[in-house]
Amino acid sequence: MAEGLSAMARTGRHAAHVTAATAAGFYPALHLLDRPVAGIYALFTPIAFGILSPLPGAGRERAATVLRAVPAAAVLVVLGTVLAVGTWPAVAGMLAVGFALAFGSACGPRISGAAPGLQLFYILACFPPYEPGTLPQRLVGLAVGGAFLALAEAVLFPDAPEPPYRTRIADALDLAARAASGVVRGEGPDPGTAARLGAAGRELRLSRLPAGARPTGAGRTDRALAQAGAATRRLLDQLALLAGHAPAPGDTASAELLRGIAASCAETAAALRRGRRRRAGRVLAGPQLLEELVADFLKSRAGAPAPRAVLVRRSTVLTAAVSAVTVRTAASLALGGRERLYGLPREQFWYAAEGPARLTAVRIRGNLTRRSVVFQNALRTALGLALARLVAGSLDLSHGFWVLLAVLTLGRTTAGATWSAVRAAAAGTLAGAFAAGLLIVGAGGSSAVYAALLVPMMLVAFTLGPLGGPAWGQGLFTLVVATAFAQIAPVTWRLAEARLVDVLTGSAIGLLCGLLAWPAGARAEIRYAMSGLLRAAAPLVRATATAVTEGAGSGKGGAGENGTVRSGAGRSTAADGSPSPGVRLTLHRLRIAEAAYAQYRTEPAPDAAEAARDWLAVLDHGSRTLVGAYWLPRTDGMPGLPPEVRRWAREAAEEVAAATVRAAGFPPDGVRVRPAPLPPEVAERVPAPLLAPLTDVEVWLRALARDLEAGSPPEPGDQPARYTTASHSSASADLA
Repeated sequence: MAEGLSAMARTGRHAAHVTAATAAGFYPALHLLDRPVAGIYALFTPIAFGILSPLPGAGRERAATVLRAVPAAAVLVVLGTVLAVGTWPAVAGMLAVGFALAFGSACGPRISGAAPGLQLFYILACFPPYEPGTLPQRLVGLAVGGAFLALAEAVLFPDAPEPPYRTRIADALDLAARAASGVVRGEGPDPGTAARLGAAGRELRLSRLPAGARPTGAGRTDRALAQAGAATRRLLDQLALLAGHAPAPGDTASAELLRGIAASCAETAAALRRGRRRRAGRVLAGPQLLEELVADFLKSRAGAPAPRAVLVRRSTVLTAAVSAVTVRTAASLALGGRERLYGLPREQFWYAAEGPARLTAVRIRGNLTRRSVVFQNALRTALGLALARLVAGSLDLSHGFWVLLAVLTLGRTTAGATWSAVRAAAAGTLAGAFAAGLLIVGAGGSSAVYAALLVPMMLVAFTLGPLGGPAWGQGLFTLVVATAFAQIAPVTWRLAEARLVDVLTGSAIGLLCGLLAWPAGARAEIRYAMSGLLRAAAPLVRATATAVTEGAGSGKGGAGENGTVRSGAGRSTAADGSPSPGVRLTLHRLRIAEAAYAQYRTEPAPDAAEAARDWLAVLDHGSRTLVGAYWLPRTDGMPGLPPEVRRWAREAAEEVAAATVRAAGFPPDGVRVRPAPLPPEVAERVPAPLLAPLTDVEVWLRALARDLEAGSPPEPGDQPARYTTASHSSASADLA
């Protein structure tokens, strides 16, 4: 109940912003200056940016986004005005503009939020009559409407700003610091702490944030924040695992490293709360000590032999330290630091030295594939708008831009969802057209009546429309446009009829495009994307295990001085320091799969069989494979390792890799894999300095196996798989 009232209050405030901005520009332009063209653009500019576009942020953030978008809108108005010379030039422009703006959503939430509103400016300008002489009026109306909307957003009933994502990370890191300190104190198994850590990790999922506040942009800051959040989730899961088991007495090396983790988390949290520094440089200096502690910890593990249980625990502590180092480095990059990445896998932070243009080009190139849901949605939108412009222009429909507006607002990513929206919109438009016809017949040509009704009509429409769905939205908006256009020129009840015809025409075109262009949306694409991710990850599993045991000495791989694999089959970096082809392919497949999953969660619920599959576990498997490829190969091989141990590592990795390939086919009975543990009698013959790295590989392979099993449908009679906090440690997935 409270959430519903809060949502209504937010929507009401937003409706007040749009209504005030519209009235401030529309009434003077039309009734005082007698400039109807400027009035139309002053009317639709606040609607475009305030209602049609889900702009991110609150108050001043949205105001700044509007002001930045106005120049782009002006370019589109000029382009549309020029191309309105004929139907075919306008259609070609609509195809190009529609695709470019929709595809731009891949570059970040601000572009994605403003794109629908920007589409409207080209739509308005590209329709007849061809009157380039009215371009100054159009641009003035646009500027006035944008300025008034920005002013209203900034000063009129401003929304409370949402806590930034970095604050959520900071809160989670404070909890991690306390948990690490508690483990050091030897407080014993604490299910309560483990539960709190798991809950904090879930709060870092991007679905818990408003769409515009998610760090999904192509720039370095957003990439670093996303990586920091993902690594923090991993850290929380690993600490939850440590908190759930009794500490090993006398393990001073682990205790010292856990103290370093706690100190690093606390300092990183404080830096994230302070925000960006004005002067570039190293934002976080102290946590370099953690890297030194990790190096000392690795040396201490190479000393006296330890029981297997202690080795497994130390491997978990080391993994937590790696996550803490990743969080610190990513946070420093997000805050404007120029991290040197000393001792870190450079390919994990490949974006650190890249400029904005390069990062944007990488994001665009990565989505220029027919398997990208971003590409599919952009092409579907562009084709629908271009076809609507062709139909409206060929049939010379009155107020034909309403046809394109219907396509723009009613299109969904699946045919079923589009049909549901179209049915509701048709019913709402019919009711709205009937009510508008009665209003026009009753008020006649009295513009004063329409002028008095417009403001309360907009307040009601812009408040109830977003809350009530397509039926309420289309019905109430029909009343708004009828009331507005009745002030611009004399109208009859035929205006309501034209509105109904245009909306139904646009609905039919949108439904046709939804049926012909990827009608299943992400539900069909997610299987292909996840399969591609698994097939790309399988060779990397083999290569990483080989790199750990063989190293450079065998010619199959090795590690550089910064801890990354430098050559051969198991390499994660090429000779020039860039990610290897295997790592690049897995990263690319992971990004495509993440985008498909993000859209999948916004679509109607799938059937029961599909819902039983845990796609997050598949994303976790791919990201965990990458983390292992970055961090596990830390030595130049293991000289003196018994042949049977090498054979065990090879066979265990092959078992997991083969299961990964099987999982890519999504067998109905799922995948069950249990990689063979290192036999105790064999482990006894392993030199003490080499047993710890082998334990790291064993723990990693077991985690990958858990991911595969969690991503499989439950066996008959089983409960659906529940992903435990101990295994839920995706590097970058959890979008929902």
